[in-house]
Amino acid sequence: MTVNRAPDLKTVLLASGLILTLAMGVRHGFGFWLQPISQAHGWTRETYSMAIALQNLMWGAFGPFAGMAVDKFGTARMVTLGAVLYAAGLLWMALVDQPTLFIAGSGILIGAALACTAFGAVSGIIGRTAPAEKRSWAFGLSSAASSFGQFAMMPVEQQMITHGGWQNAFYVLAALLLLLMPAMAWKLREPAVSHGAGPQQSIAEAIREAFAHRPFRLLVAGYFVCGFQLVFIGVHMPAYLKDQGIMDPNVAVSALALIGLFNIFGSYYAGKLGGQFPKRYLLSAIYITRSVVIALFLLAPLSSYSVYAFAAAIGLLWLSTVPLTNGVIAGIFGLRYLSMLSGFVFFSHQVGSFLGVWLGGYLYTRTGNYDLVWGITLALGVFAALVNLPIDEKPIARNRAALASAA
Repeated sequence: MTVNRAPDLKTVLLASGLILTLAMGVRHGFGFWLQPISQAHGWTRETYSMAIALQNLMWGAFGPFAGMAVDKFGTARMVTLGAVLYAAGLLWMALVDQPTLFIAGSGILIGAALACTAFGAVSGIIGRTAPAEKRSWAFGLSSAASSFGQFAMMPVEQQMITHGGWQNAFYVLAALLLLLMPAMAWKLREPAVSHGAGPQQSIAEAIREAFAHRPFRLLVAGYFVCGFQLVFIGVHMPAYLKDQGIMDPNVAVSALALIGLFNIFGSYYAGKLGGQFPKRYLLSAIYITRSVVIALFLLAPLSSYSVYAFAAAIGLLWLSTVPLTNGVIAGIFGLRYLSMLSGFVFFSHQVGSFLGVWLGGYLYTRTGNYDLVWGITLALGVFAALVNLPIDEKPIARNRAALASAA
């Protein structure tokens, strides 16, 4: 009889890092397909924006359920399922030219795939493997891996579209996901998690406990803003730059790659600092600094150099909220339902993502520019900075008698 041994931290970080590199690297490049797909099918930007918006919303909606499945069945199985769904979603985007079917199919398939392969899916095994004193650092390192994917894959995806065509680019990426993701998932097999003797908290009790806890609700509210800001910028930046007269596509490619490059450092050091300072203050500082950086970008004369400076600055702040947010959840509620609770918080992030990418396309279609969405993005950054300040990071005091009666 073969018994799975728990993987060591190095193996978990390497395997989950490559999974995140692929999952997030492909996802961050979807903005490059906006114009070629819209032109090929005769669609407005709103149609493609709605498809990407639905992907983000479904990613969030499936997140808690994927987290429950990860906590129950293990990371390896869910990542393998996610790889299959991801490839199917990319093929759907390549082949379907009816707007409603394109939006629904790609939204559901890729949304579910990301729920099974991105941060929520791997946070549980990282949290269980890393010792408490290294947990925030480990979360930061995994976030840095996803940023490396953005940095490394942005130029590759753009070149695929330019030289091979937008449909062939989808075919190649689908094959890459099927080839590499299941192999990495195999490295994340672990024995059934033992939660010790005595009364155990049920899923329903964990959900009720979390949403009754004010710090959790504040974290949910702040993460909504993170999703809105990042996906609006990531998807609409190439089109925005063209509208402003920067016609060289390499500027947008370089900008998105710079975001990924600088976020490697931002995510890593956010996780490292999260082990030394209160995470709520770091989160608040990240959100307010984002608003400052965006305001300076909009006020400064636009050039390729100002775009690169903006990309570097916003890159330092891009996914640096992820290790801190997961660290707060683990610190307050423990590791038992970390993947599930991270999924609920991430659902808020993805509701923000949905609105950010959809409003970008909707308001552009109605007004002919992105000015109003930029203003909303600025205001939300200030809001998020304020709601993160009062978060209490102390571990929750559970009613053991209530747990015993429910067991």
